[in-house]
Amino acid sequence: MTETELHQSHPDVVQRLKRASGHLQNVIAMIERGRSCLEIAQQLHAVEKAVSAAKKVLIHDHIDHCLEQAVGPASRDAKAPLEEFKNITKYL
Repeated sequence: MTETELHQSHPDVVQRLKRASGHLQNVIAMIERGRSCLEIAQQLHAVEKAVSAAKKVLIHDHIDHCLEQAVGPASRDAKAPLEEFKNITKYL
């Protein structure tokens, strides 16, 4: 797969990032309107979660498709380390 090809997850990642961008624009507007710090912090948390979720989807897609293409089809047991790696990515 070349860098110019879309991965299966890219449309989902783009949608998630567009939503995060909208939330971020809302946060900026909230600050400019003088909204409470609590409300702003809640919205910033939502932005962080949205970006984090997009990153997770992208990384998992890479593991599932790009790495699998590089090593070829593997048995269920051989895929166990990849599944473990996907699980540990939540701590990134």
